Amino acid sequence: MARKTFAQPESDKSGLYIYRNSFVGQALKKNVWVDGTALGETANKVYFYRQVVPGTHKIATESEFGNNEIDLLTKAGQNYFVEQYIRMGVFVGGANVRQVSEEEGKKNVLESSLAQ
Repeated sequence: MARKTFAQPESDKSGLYIYRNSFVGQALKKNVWVDGTALGETANKVYFYRQVVPGTHKIATESEFGNNEIDLLTKAGQNYFVEQYIRMGVFVGGANVRQVSEEEGKKNVLESSLAQ
């Protein structure tokens, strides 16, 4: 798949990979958003790819007690990797997001499939 070559995004864009690849909560599906726009529901070993305008972006996911989010500052021509991970909750598993290194992100995206 072409996106798994991790080519640099267009010169005026940033590449954003959001993935989930975890042992905990494999059956759970959780929504993920970029700047308030839903990308969709994640599942284990699934990733999303988007090109975004450089700048600060809010990456959010749903959790047991509301949404969890991070602000991610991106620069043109670079790829960024965000992991959505599941934490076991009181009634149902919750989710959170964090930026990861390029090395860790590439490894996990290679083990995943592009969201449909």
